Amino acid sequence: MYDLLIVGGGVNGVGIARDAAGRGLKVCLVEKGDLAGATSSASSKLVHGGLRYLETYEFRLVRESLGERETLLAMAPHIIWPMRFVLPVDQGMRPAWMLRIGLFIYDHLAKRNILKPTKRLNLRKTQQGKCLNARLTTGFEYSDCWVDDARLVALNAVDAAARGADIRTRTECVALERAPDHWSATLQAADGTQTPAMARIVVNAAGPWVENILAQFGRKPNISQVRLIKGSHIVTHRLFEGDHAYIFQSNDGRVIFAIPYENDFTLIGTTDEEIPSNADKIEISEAEIDYLCIAVSHYFANPVTRADIVWTYAGVRPLFNDQSSSASVVTRDYVFDLDAGAAVAAPILSIYGGKLTTYRKLAEHALARLAPLLPGLVPSWTAGATLPGGDLSPAEVNKLRADYALRYPWIPAPLIARWVRSYGTRVPQIVGQATSLAGLGAHFGAGLYTAEVDYLTSVEFARSADDILWRRSKLGLRLTPNEQAVLSQYLSEQDSASAIA
Repeated sequence: MYDLLIVGGGVNGVGIARDAAGRGLKVCLVEKGDLAGATSSASSKLVHGGLRYLETYEFRLVRESLGERETLLAMAPHIIWPMRFVLPVDQGMRPAWMLRIGLFIYDHLAKRNILKPTKRLNLRKTQQGKCLNARLTTGFEYSDCWVDDARLVALNAVDAAARGADIRTRTECVALERAPDHWSATLQAADGTQTPAMARIVVNAAGPWVENILAQFGRKPNISQVRLIKGSHIVTHRLFEGDHAYIFQSNDGRVIFAIPYENDFTLIGTTDEEIPSNADKIEISEAEIDYLCIAVSHYFANPVTRADIVWTYAGVRPLFNDQSSSASVVTRDYVFDLDAGAAVAAPILSIYGGKLTTYRKLAEHALARLAPLLPGLVPSWTAGATLPGGDLSPAEVNKLRADYALRYPWIPAPLIARWVRSYGTRVPQIVGQATSLAGLGAHFGAGLYTAEVDYLTSVEFARSADDILWRRSKLGLRLTPNEQAVLSQYLSEQDSASAIA
């Protein structure tokens, strides 16, 4: 009998699993696909307060998000790092005085020890203005953080498992039955095998499919509570030099980010497009591509065209329906629906909304909501606990890279840099006893060796080439189709060997 059965392997689900397992609860998490296989890997890759949410007076959400930036930075400085955002002032958009007031509030709404404060820029005399249209003369620069979103999910799952949680990917909850004091679930693996599971409490963190889970035990779906908003991004060849990002004001009142991405690329997004609950395929539309290209071309000196695009992705945010008239202003805050039904001892907690930045606080609040049903539950512990590989300070990340360069002089510097930014202090677990590149096994391309692939499959729950190339890393941007096919073949052979064993 589990204490918690968590349905959904996105950031909210794994965050709750980690927190709960660390408090001694018996936890099972099931995910029908891969960890971060949907919404949680399709974000803008930011740990941020949400500057634009000040305009909709979501001060609680912004304050909580701002407070979490440095907490998360300390937890995982290898996959999260500070980034400066340049906000140009343009005619017809929000005026400079309004932006300055908003940024002053942004700087002071929550405690900030590491991140630098806002400063005003003369765009004609700074590097940040070199790539921008000549009409733009003034701007502001403020701080937020970048995050590898899918790795954040994977590392929470790894830590949850290390603390005793049962993490099952490629496993779908296909049936739920409520008993007076527990839940009976049917869990179906990818090969069709079904196994029963019992739990005192179900946590429904299924994201866009939250209402589908509720329907499994006969509760009528309340589609009016969910508003599905598609956010799409484009990735282009690198558009500007520097490690800063840009935030642009679109003429429809939205904001668009242009962010340095994987050294050689620029990430541009996002859109807000409402979609029906029965949408079959989630992908960027032609209209969204045009929208993003036009929006950033208004600011960059050189227009961005479709020829610059190397990759696109789209995800669905399952937001709580607050009856806002526009998709872009629907609240990004999270809402809990605790349904105890007639059997108070067998509740189901459903989660609507949320964002990467607040996932840890969401987990704390979810367990606080369930605490009356979990006698003796100990307090939350996650605020000061690092994620796997993150047991170093933000200032020590570059030093770690230099230390590994001395320790492994035979590993190319770009590979050391990528590994440190992905695995932090766990790099030695990948290297093992190897003393040369040949010792790392077959080279699949772009610095991906068998040693890393085997680590990802044995420790980080990766199963397919897509898991490795687009979620545990972004090497899908670099491997050729033939190289990707070789990786898929290797993984297939490994699966076959495991099945025989």
